[in-house]
Amino acid sequence: MEKTRLALLSGGTSSEREVSLNSGNQVYDFLDKEKYAVTRYDPKTDLKQLVLDSDRIDAALVILHGPNGEDGTIQGLLDLLGIPYQGAGVLGSAVAMNKLASKQMYRNAGIPQPDFLTRTKDDAIDAPACIEKLGLPMVVKPVCAGSSKGMTIVREAHQLKKALAKAFDHDDAVLMEQYIRGTELTCGVIGNETIETLPVIEIIPGKGYEFFDYDAKYLPGATQEICPARISEEIKARAQAHAAAAHKALFLKGYSRTDMILKDNQLYILETNTIPGMTETSLYPQAAAAAGYSFSQLLDRLIDLCLES
Repeated sequence: MEKTRLALLSGGTSSEREVSLNSGNQVYDFLDKEKYAVTRYDPKTDLKQLVLDSDRIDAALVILHGPNGEDGTIQGLLDLLGIPYQGAGVLGSAVAMNKLASKQMYRNAGIPQPDFLTRTKDDAIDAPACIEKLGLPMVVKPVCAGSSKGMTIVREAHQLKKALAKAFDHDDAVLMEQYIRGTELTCGVIGNETIETLPVIEIIPGKGYEFFDYDAKYLPGATQEICPARISEEIKARAQAHAAAAHKALFLKGYSRTDMILKDNQLYILETNTIPGMTETSLYPQAAAAAGYSFSQLLDRLIDLCLES
């Protein structure tokens, strides 16, 4: 059987480079070498070589996070080169990466979410008015960043200025969002025309973590993840329906994972990830495993979806 010539992209230039490299290493290890002839590319150093090799590439696995990897830029290059790839295209990637655009699309689709405000570096920010609108605590985060980079939970009014400065270090626009204390859940979907929802995962950040921040996400043992989540069948069905609705609202394909909060029997959507973490113990592969996909089978499925689209 002739092998599929696969380009594996990981690394890149964003602040999530190390996470991407780790994911890329595990993906490489679990790809079936009987099926795939795999060549690795790091967009930080290998874009020219990727272009030169494009006529000899059948498909790409994009295991990149953050700007220049998850925001539609690399997807646009692959489109120009005629290389199919897993997951969202240029439009869906760009919309999902921009948290304000995502929230507007959630609102249009009737998907419940926390109240929010947005400001840019050029705006005169009336802190008391923002606090009056959203209350305290509130969440402050960059509009375009991943892995909770630049995010702060503001509990007292005097903390807002510092939180805004931290968020502005990562982007020219920030979101201030109503803080909802509840049970953190996440739900993945997979498929193109027909969408399969995966089991819901419950996320419990360890002691010392205010929320599911960068360290809580990636330090071994920092967070407890329960799959399937300890929720009722009715809540599970609603969470899966919201994940599928978010996937469609953001013009996604292939796969995605949507994060949400459960409080007083109400679900609030936070954001949707178009390239979820892909180490064997990451949230999306955990959910896929609970649905019956081994890690290698999950990778096969994603490659099949990109080749059929």
